Amino acid sequence: MNSKILLSFTIFSASLVFGQSNNTLKLINDEVQKNAEAYQQLKSATETIGHRATGTKNGEQAEELAAKLLRSYGYNVSFQEFTFNGWNRKSLSLVVNNQPVKAVALAHSPADVKLSGELIDLGNGLEEDYKKVTDKVKGKIVFATIGLLEGTPKTIENLHRSEKTALAEKYGAKGIILFNKPAGEILLTGTASVTGDIIKIPAINISLEDGLKIKQALTKGKEVAKIEMKNDVGLMKGRNIIAKKIGSEFPNEKVVLGGHLDSWDLATGAIDNGVGSFSVIDVARTYKKLNLENKRTIEFVLFMGEEIGLLGSKHYVKQAMKDGSINQIKAMSNMDMTTNPKSYYSTMDSSLSFLNTLSKDIQQIIPDFKTTSFASVDLHSDHQPFMLQGVPIIGLTHSQFKEGALNCYHANCDTFNYVEEEGLKNNVITETYLLYNLSNLKEIPSKPWTEDETKNALIKGNLETPLRISGDWRW
Repeated sequence: MNSKILLSFTIFSASLVFGQSNNTLKLINDEVQKNAEAYQQLKSATETIGHRATGTKNGEQAEELAAKLLRSYGYNVSFQEFTFNGWNRKSLSLVVNNQPVKAVALAHSPADVKLSGELIDLGNGLEEDYKKVTDKVKGKIVFATIGLLEGTPKTIENLHRSEKTALAEKYGAKGIILFNKPAGEILLTGTASVTGDIIKIPAINISLEDGLKIKQALTKGKEVAKIEMKNDVGLMKGRNIIAKKIGSEFPNEKVVLGGHLDSWDLATGAIDNGVGSFSVIDVARTYKKLNLENKRTIEFVLFMGEEIGLLGSKHYVKQAMKDGSINQIKAMSNMDMTTNPKSYYSTMDSSLSFLNTLSKDIQQIIPDFKTTSFASVDLHSDHQPFMLQGVPIIGLTHSQFKEGALNCYHANCDTFNYVEEEGLKNNVITETYLLYNLSNLKEIPSKPWTEDETKNALIKGNLETPLRISGDWRW
């Protein structure tokens, strides 16, 4: 075919899709404004189930609830079960220089710990901090911030708490205490394992206030910490919840919309990730209610085990690689702590023109939605296993949270008080519209990366170091 004719045909085809999309967006907006369920369903879940930690009774109840809701909307639902070395907290005592300190164990700490040791201040807890003191870390308890200290150069990249713990292990520490970033005596939890397996040393979080007191005391002399910890450790199971809507024209091509249903146990996980997972469920409801067309197959997936090492999404991708269906996945969109988003993004520049067109439509109903999308790569959520296999990630970002919500990330204050109904409605509108367009385009705007393209994108995004620490760097 003549290239000019082909170009004209492509533009004409795209204009037809986007023309239809404008009418569809109005239908989506009207439906969500009148009948959205995400807010009320999340509220009910936080009141009746509580937290949704994987491998617990609560987690199992959340899995059943998600499946029940999706079935009530007319979907065939399947469970994808996986087993893992589970972890649940029991008790913890931290004493520093004979003074008790409020603390929380980080997940995957050992089952039974009773030790004491001298604290060593490692600042940000990054590898360059360890290299300054070399063998002085061995046999001591590392003390560092979970974030970056004030005055740290902006060029310095922080590491995940699990990566900081892995460094402490690597340099021979007998434990690690990380103090929190937000004020208000907030305690934070989360996994300290880069693999999802039980780690060799205890990892603990304390508040910013106690952390600063200890940091000041360390400038004056020796500080000794005593740690007594017990945790339940053993084989547990989790289940991903999968609902499919088969494509009318390209049934063997699929778009995956996912979000992790699990949470931590200190509160109810309303922000992380109730807002994302219950939005995924309501996108599925909206799509079915409006009987929207999808030429490609859509899979709605509620992942479990995200908080303990992306276990559910890693299992999903591993199975897709095993049965060859990984090549059917043309795009993945992930909703993690998504609320009232203000822009689209992708891991690939080639998606941006498409997303900018959608953004201009969205701005007609959400005036402060940005019309310029951007490309970025990052880690530590359920898009990661897909991205590492070169799958285009296309989704929402720049979420707008209620004041104080982000201070409660993984903390004992992550409750429904921080959830805003308008934010969840905007989630569902923007994601449903994205999904409709992705599933009906003649071709997805971005092709999967090759091995070399994946490697180069990760290096460019400064992700090689954390991936090496976690053991996920395969090049």
